[in-house]
Amino acid sequence: MEPFAAGLRARGVDAVAIDLPKRRAEDAVPVLLKIAPPGPGVVVAGHSYGGRVASLAAAEHPYRGLVCFSYPLHRPGHPDGVTRIAHWPQIACPMLFLSGEADPFAKIALLRAAVDRTPNATLVTWPRLGHTLKPVLDEALDRVAAFVLALPEP
Repeated sequence: MEPFAAGLRARGVDAVAIDLPKRRAEDAVPVLLKIAPPGPGVVVAGHSYGGRVASLAAAEHPYRGLVCFSYPLHRPGHPDGVTRIAHWPQIACPMLFLSGEADPFAKIALLRAAVDRTPNATLVTWPRLGHTLKPVLDEALDRVAAFVLALPEP
């Protein structure tokens, strides 16, 4: 995540990359809360698993915004098992999701439908990209910086 954080800092957004323990996302939320405590000025973000952990934290705590890079909507090859969004209705802050349209962790039609049903959520996608956004990192970070800088002041 350091290239993401460095790119955001270069765009005027204070950002720090953190390491989360590799376990169930629900079990990593307390670690995230210690490193990035909720507050009216804090935007929480993450890539894949980190985005899921951030979204779980945002469902229970007040953050200024949530950014998810390549959200893992389901296990690859198991789009029928979409259960990783039950907490989304509890997220009160504005949300930005960025995803490749060929991401095996998020069948694009399912992701679009989930975001469309979620208030305060925006989805940005790129054709032919999978679970990484590195080929479009500059554009993705421009979108994130614009999103964060446009959020209402706390």
